[in-house]
Amino acid sequence: MSELLNVRLLLWGCACLWLCSLASGALVISGDKKSLQKRSTTEKLVELHSVTVECVVSSRFAHTVMTSVALNKANSSQEIFFEVELPKTAFITNFSMEIEGQVYVGEVKEKEKAKKQYEKAVSLGQTAGLVKASGRKMEKFSVSVNIAAESNVTFILIYEELLQRNLGQYEILTRVKPKSLVRQFKIGTKIYEPQGLAHVDVHATFLSNDLLPLVEKTVTDKKACISFSPTMDQQRTCPSCDGTLIDGDFIVKYDVKRDSKLGDIQIVNGYFVHFFSPPDLPRLPKNVVFVIDRSGSMSGRKMSQTREALLAILDDIHEEDYFALVQFDHTIDFWKETLTKATEENVAEAMAYVKTIQDYGGTDIHGGLMKGINMLIQDRQANRLPERSTDMIILLTDGMPNSGVSDLPSIQNDVRSAIGGNISLFCLGFGKDVDYSFLDVLSKQNQGLARRIFEASDAALQLQGFYEEVSTPMLLEVDLLYPDNVVDFVTTSHFRQLFNGSEIVVAGRLSDNNINNFLVEVSGQGLEEKFQVEGQASTLDWDVLCPDEEYVFGDFTERLWAYLTIQQLLEKSTTAGPDEKINATAKALDMSLQYSFVTPLTSMVVIKPEVEEGTSSPLIANKLTEEQRQQAEKTSYQHAKPATAQAYGAPTYFVDGDPHFILELPDKNDSLCFNINDAPGTIFNLLRDLESGILVNGEVIGDKQIPPDGKINTYFWRFGIIHKTLRVRLEVSTEEISVLQDEKLVKLLWSDTASLDGPSLNLKVTKDRSLTVTLKDSVKFVILLHKVWKNHPYHRDYLGFYTLDSHLLSPAVHGLLGQFYHGIQYEVTELYPGNTPEKPDATMYVKGQKLRVTRGWQRDFRKNLKTGENVPCWFIHNNGTGLIDGDMKDYIVSGLFKNQ
Repeated sequence: MSELLNVRLLLWGCACLWLCSLASGALVISGDKKSLQKRSTTEKLVELHSVTVECVVSSRFAHTVMTSVALNKANSSQEIFFEVELPKTAFITNFSMEIEGQVYVGEVKEKEKAKKQYEKAVSLGQTAGLVKASGRKMEKFSVSVNIAAESNVTFILIYEELLQRNLGQYEILTRVKPKSLVRQFKIGTKIYEPQGLAHVDVHATFLSNDLLPLVEKTVTDKKACISFSPTMDQQRTCPSCDGTLIDGDFIVKYDVKRDSKLGDIQIVNGYFVHFFSPPDLPRLPKNVVFVIDRSGSMSGRKMSQTREALLAILDDIHEEDYFALVQFDHTIDFWKETLTKATEENVAEAMAYVKTIQDYGGTDIHGGLMKGINMLIQDRQANRLPERSTDMIILLTDGMPNSGVSDLPSIQNDVRSAIGGNISLFCLGFGKDVDYSFLDVLSKQNQGLARRIFEASDAALQLQGFYEEVSTPMLLEVDLLYPDNVVDFVTTSHFRQLFNGSEIVVAGRLSDNNINNFLVEVSGQGLEEKFQVEGQASTLDWDVLCPDEEYVFGDFTERLWAYLTIQQLLEKSTTAGPDEKINATAKALDMSLQYSFVTPLTSMVVIKPEVEEGTSSPLIANKLTEEQRQQAEKTSYQHAKPATAQAYGAPTYFVDGDPHFILELPDKNDSLCFNINDAPGTIFNLLRDLESGILVNGEVIGDKQIPPDGKINTYFWRFGIIHKTLRVRLEVSTEEISVLQDEKLVKLLWSDTASLDGPSLNLKVTKDRSLTVTLKDSVKFVILLHKVWKNHPYHRDYLGFYTLDSHLLSPAVHGLLGQFYHGIQYEVTELYPGNTPEKPDATMYVKGQKLRVTRGWQRDFRKNLKTGENVPCWFIHNNGTGLIDGDMKDYIVSGLFKNQ
């Protein structure tokens, strides 16, 4: 194997598709020095021949097939990696590899039986795990295989899921990041909905004016066909470039027509499915108690984001609703003794109270919840709440209970007993340290659900988004009834509430395949009166309704029923009593094996061929539980570097100091850095996004006089920011901050703590420290002020510029910082001693070039403005030559608000 080149070719598909090629510098080669010398950054040893993502949706049930063909054009064997990112709600149903005419197919087995093969593979030193957590909503499936010289391999992965209606629509997302050109590239989606399509929208973050016409969309009454298939030339960033424009999310959103109060019932091949979300229902008032963890672990950004989210939620709360605020550490505090109607005056008073919430002390979850429960119960008993309304508690916590009642089963039992089935409990777990499995069981035992809130700059938006999902109840105590002598094995058919923009789905099996129709009844509690409707369900003739077979796939109604049944059995296996748990687990396992679903109870075993004749090794694909995902994130967090990337969890790009440019890349656990040196007074373009209309330039200033060492340091002292769409012009210097919008000029001083809130722009000044600039639906900037002793003989005050949420900018963004916002592919090899023992040198392959880089560190000043935090990074010499596009002189502009 020492002579074997190890080539990693990454493919992320529907949901996420990513390829790394030799030309872009993302090829990973391992082996001894002799192998390393064979590397070529111009000749492609592996060609990605085709990538196809085909998704067929029949009545909300999505069947996705991802196919990729790679060619080994080298004269030696190579190892090729296939990686696909898929939704965590999906079940893998099949995987196969075709190599030189031989097909290797995965087999779904009981997890315990597959475990022995897994342990054997590990004991032999073989890579055995195929599925890992990836981000908030995805799982990454990966497999590698050795391919002989001048051979090819075809990978095929299939997964299925029931699309969930959220805020009034269904979403199919394909994330495409090829990083290289693909000879045959296609994303295809076919939708068939017997109810009729209300709308179908397609967009992508990378669609330029040239690519937009390539999206083909055909929509009829019940069918939609979407296709996107650019040629290699159309994928190019420029006619002579090897880079690709295809980089981002391809999204299809749709909804169906809802004309019937009974909903839509489909009977196909002995199974039925009932979709229920009636139109034009009036909203029900809600009574909600927010129970907020303010313990010491919530300090800093988590607490500020919680306050920010609560203020936005209160600002949006409906005037007919009642609400209360409870906060806890090791003590319990509350705004008022009872729930309060959401009048304008009361909301304003509550918002003032929220602004005073501060972190302190331990974590008494039990005490906080019991206070909220008792408030609702007492107000109900005193008739202080509307009779036709729903009661709910929203708990937000980031840690484990360590004060008051701290035994988890005791908390669950006490809460369940106190609620008595009359209150819905929604649990939001903030950050990586929360016991999510505890919150998940706690919420499901009380007609609610749990949701993880990830520590990131958008945490406040995550909280607001969750609240929006549950903020508008339409029906309570919904029962869907079917004749016992006609149907059996029915999924859950009682629901505590139906929220606006969501949908209830029930599926079942007919006791007799010859039954063509049956009576269906639905009842619930509405705002003004009892909701009750009944009607006849009739068999659908799919051959007549949808003669085009490419829009349906086999027994989809049965598989939808199986998918939904397994999901609900798995839920019951965590919340029910001991005997019921055992039965639910056994049934879920049997059905997972019968329908070849990879679930938390099963594994897919793939027998992988090896280069040595007569050898093979098993690879195991498991389904991760949310607890396993969280544990993986903790492990990754603990081993991650640099420190600041761990803390912020997302790529951060900034320039600070004299001037040091730093690219923090947490997905690589690494950072890159370079300096830009030019004469004082030079103005550089840092960010230019013509599609979104955003421009950021910065001017450097030099020392007051030449220091004894003869080296004049330069720093950024002035930034100009433009957002043409929002008609905003912002000038930030070490002296003052000027904002011009719609011909109105406002000036802010660094010597004050102040904020400026508008419909499209938010500014927050922290006295003598920082300015946070938030542009509506776009990027966020943080500018730090470094104040130097005014009598210092040489140095001056200067500014640092940090970019957050850079992923919200378009793929066309450029500039000294902007060119890196959508990722940079590189490889560092051949470590050797540098000029300083603690700073070794290495070879970096990036953008088709070979560079000498040095391991060093720069400082991130966001947490500590005086000393900063060290950020280990690979330093690129000579003003970033080879890393930045072109020469640093190309980024010089003629004015603070000029494009060139």
